[in-house]
Amino acid sequence: MAQIHHIEYGWITPALSYALSVLGSALGLVCAGRIRTARSGGQRAWWGLLAAWAIGGTAIWAMHFMAMLGFGVEGTRIRYDVPITAASTVIAVVAVGIGLAIVGTGRLNALRLLAGGLFTGLGVAAMHYTGMAAMRLDGALSYDRIRVALSVLIAVVAATVALWLAMTVRRGLAIAASALVMGIAVNGMHFTGMSALSVHVHERRGELTGTEVTGLLVPILLAVIFGVVGLVYALLAAPSEDDLAGAAYLDARRGAERPPVASPEPAPDPVGLRGRSTLGQPGTPFPSRRGNPPR
Repeated sequence: MAQIHHIEYGWITPALSYALSVLGSALGLVCAGRIRTARSGGQRAWWGLLAAWAIGGTAIWAMHFMAMLGFGVEGTRIRYDVPITAASTVIAVVAVGIGLAIVGTGRLNALRLLAGGLFTGLGVAAMHYTGMAAMRLDGALSYDRIRVALSVLIAVVAATVALWLAMTVRRGLAIAASALVMGIAVNGMHFTGMSALSVHVHERRGELTGTEVTGLLVPILLAVIFGVVGLVYALLAAPSEDDLAGAAYLDARRGAERPPVASPEPAPDPVGLRGRSTLGQPGTPFPSRRGNPPR
């Protein structure tokens, strides 16, 4: 059995992975808060997509990849299958998106929360072990079933708590505290699953297919950077809940202070001609004091 190093470069990779999970969680919670104030189905879908990318793509998947930078096995190199790695990203984003759709449609209750947390947690666990399946090395991978089950349980509990926070937390300080807790839960799930892994190195070395981690580092970091910048821009450009409430208040004040429209006063009629309804109608003879002539 080969010796495994989870923090081969020291604490820099766990620190960066935790920072990514906290950043993605905070952005995801803010985007999820906009789902509740959206005025149309299109807006809710847009903010749900952004929240799924922030939590699933940044807080979970990018954190997983950053932590894997410090993963090493003595006696073998490690490469990654690009299509499987990309598939793990899709799994994470789709799982979080479906979980948000379950708890975000209709009134939040325990059944919706448990269903969304279960689906999302299983999706997160599937993402993790799909990413592990993308590794190519001169050895055979095996997992301890008890620790795998524990990591899946942590993923389900963490996902349930994350969805509950996404639907209930609104204030800035509460969002920051919730993001810190979510970062601990995501990293705890990852390293619990990694502790279940053992590698048996092959005696004969073969040619490894796939891409080294350094080849994936630049495109993934660029995707994370542009994704975070796009999320921040979308949040800054869109009106917040307080902005909408303030606009509604100003509209109400303007409507209350607007003076009523007065009806125009009739022109003076000193001789009483307006009272004679026959005047001005086509075909009506002009009235005369002598009476109408005989027919």
